[in-house]
Amino acid sequence: MEMIIHERRDEAVGVVSLSLGRADGGELPTWTPGAHVDVTLADGVVRQYSLCSDPGDRQRWRLGVLREPASRGGSEYVFDKLHDGDIVEVGEPRNHFALEAAPRYVFVAGGIGITPLLPMIAAAEAAGAEWSLLYGGRTRTSMAFRDELHQYGDRVVLAPQDEVGLLDLRGQLMAPRPSTLVYACGPEPMLDALDVAMTAWPAGSLHVERFTPRTIETDGADDPFEVACAASGVTLVVPPDRSILEVAQDRGLPVDFSCGEGTCGTCETPLLAGRAEHRDSLLSDEEKADQNTVFICVSRAERGCARLELDL
Repeated sequence: MEMIIHERRDEAVGVVSLSLGRADGGELPTWTPGAHVDVTLADGVVRQYSLCSDPGDRQRWRLGVLREPASRGGSEYVFDKLHDGDIVEVGEPRNHFALEAAPRYVFVAGGIGITPLLPMIAAAEAAGAEWSLLYGGRTRTSMAFRDELHQYGDRVVLAPQDEVGLLDLRGQLMAPRPSTLVYACGPEPMLDALDVAMTAWPAGSLHVERFTPRTIETDGADDPFEVACAASGVTLVVPPDRSILEVAQDRGLPVDFSCGEGTCGTCETPLLAGRAEHRDSLLSDEEKADQNTVFICVSRAERGCARLELDL
């Protein structure tokens, strides 16, 4: 849908927010904390940004954007080309980082990873849940939405790296806490450290959203496999060096996709039969074990499984 930028605002050094509304003035789709949207930029480049406003506001959405030094073109375009009054194409909200109900939460943010956590914190507060936030960044001036978080007092711990070093995740989270869920978003080293710190916690306690694909270790070369497409009646042969998505596109099947890296969730497809090797950065270990869904840009058949059946 076409959306107009109502306000572009500097939120920190290297971070801007965009406040968007429908160009036709209509109501926006509903969304829940943790959701993100696709934004189409120059030359068809599509980037995903978390919604960080109030889900109850059907007139405005807010996005937070970090200027990436090694940008592939997305953030540079936002910073250099987008201003108040400009029109951008924005997709429907999707949520693979949904906030589950719990009496207690710990939120952990690294840099721009604060964006999906802002509406989660507001929802936890509204529900009367106990919560705290550990928020790390390179410098205090680079940490966006600090003023907005000030209202929550000492439940928010700001940890600028140049002042206090890295977040002490092991010291803070090594011991499991009863009936507590941990939601984290930030750079891969922080999320890896969190995985290590929380090894003693019950399964399902940690929920994360990644900026970049998780590093997947594979054992040798990939095998070819077949995909029976139940909705179209087509059978695909997927060679070792290609993805299900690429082969489906070659056959002209209608497939939605965006990132191509297993991080955005656009290409999620129900798995009807067979066992998949999940190489995405979205599913939990429990969800992978359930074998109910795949992301066709990266998932493959499990070794020893020659055929998958997908709702495709």
